[in-house]
Order: sequence, then C-alpha cells, then structure tokens
Amino acid sequence: MIRIRWHGHSCFEIGDHLTIVTDPHDGKSIGIEPPRVRGDIILITHSHYDHDKSRVVEKFDSTVVKEEVGELEAKGVKIEGYETYHDDVGGEKRGRNVVYKFELEDISFCHLGDIGHIPQRDVIEKIRGVDILFIPVGGVFTIDARRAWEIVEIIKPKIAIPMHYRVSGLSIPLANLNQFTRGHEDQVANVGNEINIEKEDLSNQFELWVFSPD
Repeated sequence: MIRIRWHGHSCFEIGDHLTIVTDPHDGKSIGIEPPRVRGDIILITHSHYDHDKSRVVEKFDSTVVKEEVGELEAKGVKIEGYETYHDDVGGEKRGRNVVYKFELEDISFCHLGDIGHIPQRDVIEKIRGVDILFIPVGGVFTIDARRAWEIVEIIKPKIAIPMHYRVSGLSIPLANLNQFTRGHEDQVANVGNEINIEKEDLSNQFELWVFSPD
C-alpha cells in the first residue's frame, strides 16, 4: 500500500515501508503551512528556496538527492534523474531542473519539479506511460496550464497530479488550479489531502487527482 500526501506547493510525501519527500519548502517563506513529515529519501529538483528546504523534513538517517542526474539508488529505491530546465530558454533565466522518476510497489512515479518547457525527446521516452505524474500547472515560473496539458498528452500517465499553483495564503503569484482543470471536470477525482493506493487500484481511464491542502 502506497500513501500519497500533499504538503503544499510541490512537496509530496510518497511512502510504503519508507517515505520519499519531494521538493520540501519551509512554509513560512511562501505563506503556507510547513511540511509535517520526515523523509527517508528527499528529492530536490532544483535549488530555489521554495523547493530546497531539506532540513525541514530530514531525520538522522535521511538520504538527500539534490539535482542528481542519471541512475542512482537510495535505500533500495532505484531513482532516475533527467536534466531539464526551469524555463524555455535552456536555463538562461532560471537554471536547470531535474525530473525524477522512481518506483514503489510496482507503481511508477515521475515528479517534474519546476519544469519550464516540453521535455526533450529522450526524456519523454524515459517517462512516457508512467503511472503517476506530478506536474506544475501554475505558470509564471513554470509551464502554464496549456503547456501542462501538452505534456500530459505526450507522456500519457494513468494519473496526473497538478501542483505548484495558487492556494490560500501562498505568497508566490501563480495561476489558480481551475485554469488547468477547466474543461476536464469529468476526469477530476478529488482525493482530499491523502490517499492510499495499490497497483490494482489504478484505473485504465486517465484521471486527474486533485489534492487539498491541510
């Protein structure tokens, strides 16, 4: 059984017998509650303040994987990192961004971080058909809703989970979620703040899983 819990922005807790935490923030710097979790593995896609606060979720034996590209292993979990960019001009504005793909209990996950462009062809081939895709949709600093849908249609995940959009209290000027979900309401499954799943729970029909903050 895999637990997925959203801690706001791009920070998710994904766990079975161990817990992976993605892109932790400290809460106060961006106007929302801090993550309340400790990660066995912490994945950081890039070095910006709202994604790179590993100290908030670390424990004594945490493994921090920060902007690492290639195949690696942490605590028995195989992880692949793919270099992308935080903008659509090869990183000239906002630098690099590492997309992470990993698997727990036969469920494959891909976290796109703050990607700012359609992934390169070689990256698309690596992540196409992933079970669960975490994708930024709020624009301004990342892809916007329109570009996010282009990526979803290319990658064809079973489930897409939007992230990095405006929520109550957030001090970063991002677009609202409804700019992404508009016209796709029949595909939306509101899952609350946390969901527990197994491989056989995954539908053959594409779904949008929308989490709510604490």
